[in-house]
Amino acid sequence: MTATHEVLNQVPPLVGHDTSDDAALREGLEREGAGWALGEVSDLGRLAGSAEAQELGRLAERHRPVLHTHDRYGHRIDEVVYDPAYHELMRTAVAHGLHGAAWADDRPGAHVARAGRFMVWNVDAGHTCPISMTYAVVPALRAHADLSARLEPLLTGRDYDPVLRDPETKRGLVAGMSMTEKQGGSDVRANTTTATPQSDGTHLLVGHKWFTSAPMSDVFLTLAQAPGGLSCFLVPRVLPGGERNPLRLVRLKDKLGNRSNASSEIEYDGAVGWLVGEEGRGVRTIVEMVNMTRLDCVIGSAAGMRAGLVQAAHHARHRAAFGRPLLQQPLMRNVLADLAVESEAATTTMLRLAGANDRAVRGDEGEAALRRIGLAVTKYYVCKRAPVAVGEALECLGGNGYIEDSDLPRLYREMPLLSIWEGSGNVAALDALRALGREPHTLDAFLGEVELAAGADRRFDDALARLKKELTSFDDLEVRARRVVEQLALVLQGSLLVRHAPAAVADAFCASRLGRDWGGALGTLPPGLDLDPVVERALVEVP
Repeated sequence: MTATHEVLNQVPPLVGHDTSDDAALREGLEREGAGWALGEVSDLGRLAGSAEAQELGRLAERHRPVLHTHDRYGHRIDEVVYDPAYHELMRTAVAHGLHGAAWADDRPGAHVARAGRFMVWNVDAGHTCPISMTYAVVPALRAHADLSARLEPLLTGRDYDPVLRDPETKRGLVAGMSMTEKQGGSDVRANTTTATPQSDGTHLLVGHKWFTSAPMSDVFLTLAQAPGGLSCFLVPRVLPGGERNPLRLVRLKDKLGNRSNASSEIEYDGAVGWLVGEEGRGVRTIVEMVNMTRLDCVIGSAAGMRAGLVQAAHHARHRAAFGRPLLQQPLMRNVLADLAVESEAATTTMLRLAGANDRAVRGDEGEAALRRIGLAVTKYYVCKRAPVAVGEALECLGGNGYIEDSDLPRLYREMPLLSIWEGSGNVAALDALRALGREPHTLDAFLGEVELAAGADRRFDDALARLKKELTSFDDLEVRARRVVEQLALVLQGSLLVRHAPAAVADAFCASRLGRDWGGALGTLPPGLDLDPVVERALVEVP
């Protein structure tokens, strides 16, 4: 009898590697003041690359959260039940300080180190949503000194405590955010949720929120219309003393991806909230949280690009076609090199902004201005590029990449979310232009940063000149918003790569993205570039 099932020319599993095995990441951590954290980043990277952690990510995504509005007796409970894998992922993320721990760390580079850890823990995006919001809530909560003093130690501690009870009786807290309403979307000033003042200094909130991620979080920042205008409130799931706050979970969203995260619709049915910041200045208060979560959108996009690249390169290294490994095929090397350039540009820029964030929270006003404009343009551009890059990486595996077992479909489904979350493309682009118009010091900070590369590459100099010309006219600026913001992002990336990346990487970036010798798809780098070191730099070692 003839054997019909002999397995040949298949790729070994990508397990047991260190997800921090990324030269751009490690060099950037050193450069931005977090070299002291390389060991702990690598520890987490090895854990993320393990078969056990990868399986936890699959299980958390495959076994979706389940909403229970009532118990068996008919009592309203409004609880979401997660797969045990989700809780294990949360426990690991909190223990490694991916949430608010950086705010309790006085070491320079603490926020950069946290960005590095956040990037390498790329096993499941859904559970990192509450992790990200817990990180982001701390600076906004500081607008209420008393609440901050009581809750910040619990938001920055490293104990994960998922049981719903009085926040101040717990070992650690997880935070969420609830702004969007169905009639307004990104136009949060159209919110109709009301906040009625009470004699004890609290407010009672009534209204419907269209998107509230991680509804089992302990506390939420939310927006509601107080007598003095749109204001920010802290709303706990459980009130002091143990009574449940009336946050009604209406339904869970059936999403394209990010399924382990129980995004929900909720109703405030007289929920108790505490005013955070000035009444009528809710957007200004909560924007601190939004800026931090935008940084995490960029980190997540860079992480996704890198994960897709690593999968594609691993496949090409071990799969043969037409008589030789795919890695040796000239056109595949062009695709992989282009993916590597895209990934390195995103990672390098992300780390520069993480460094700006670290220095801004320590009082550096120039870095705060760079963070303001840099985050807006990078949130727009990098998050737009991530689905393209991951889609190309998936295609490198051919039909195998389209199969769920490869994990690339799950990764691909995550990427559009990061462009939508905290302001979709148009919102991010218009916000960047708003910063330039209303806060002109942000443009000074941006130009001061990118001009550090002036004179090093003619193609970069030409791109910078085109950008400056684009900014001389404000006619039809809103129509040109995406075009202008893309140019801002590319010039920022180009400046950083020219100054910090290997010559081959910077040359490929400048020739294609800035010199415009590039096609409409990845894998269209022009002839004459030295792609070998670009591809070799992207490879990881798997035991």
